[in-house]
Amino acid sequence: MTKENVWSPLEANPTTKEVFMRVRNHEDIIITPPRPEDVQNIFVSQSDPRIYHWMLTTPKPYLREYAEASWLKSKQHADAALKELEDANSFNRPKLVSSCPVAFIRRVREDGSDEFVGHVTIGRCPKGELMKEEIVDWDHEVQNKAENDSKELGDPTILWSIGNFIAPKFHGQGIMTDVVDTILHDWAVPRMGVRHVLVGAFVENVGSARVFEKNGFRTSRIIQRYREKNHFKVKGKIHGLHLLEWKHESYQM
Repeated sequence: MTKENVWSPLEANPTTKEVFMRVRNHEDIIITPPRPEDVQNIFVSQSDPRIYHWMLTTPKPYLREYAEASWLKSKQHADAALKELEDANSFNRPKLVSSCPVAFIRRVREDGSDEFVGHVTIGRCPKGELMKEEIVDWDHEVQNKAENDSKELGDPTILWSIGNFIAPKFHGQGIMTDVVDTILHDWAVPRMGVRHVLVGAFVENVGSARVFEKNGFRTSRIIQRYREKNHFKVKGKIHGLHLLEWKHESYQM
């Protein structure tokens, strides 16, 4: 087994040695691990009403400390995945890893420099209250999440979720549809064992829902009254929430 198989589909920048993943259909778009300057990129993006208005877990006002916490979490996930890949490399065989080492979407300019485009994550579903069909199960939110988190990597019944945002200047170019396609099929399925994904979008956020629908997600249900809540604070606003699911062809409950 070659190193290319162990690290696939990641590549390495020949100059900086930073790993990256190419997206499928946009030749100038790559996804990389976090960089120090991404704290500012997160802060600016999440402070923009064109973005935070549609985010389930973004508090308002959005403080820089929130951006720092988000960046640190992304860095920890990236470092853990890269360490798992390094360990697999020493045995010269591929393995499932627990997270994705790349999350920051960038456009590569003709001169080789790049600019921040957006952010994408895939991880175990954080919304324990949404894991049971037909109800919003606030009473067992923590228990449901803990049960999902405790499942062994590779268990096809693990419920995963994708989070994403894209800078407004790149809206309407099909980039996020391509990014989700790439992350799901080139990384999540073969390298994380993902078989079942649940995502949510406010019912007014037609664009976000369409990104997932174009990637084979189907509406599982619409919650008419969903209370926003996150680990920073309870926002308390009520929204309609569109839940969409994707299941691998091999998925069996």
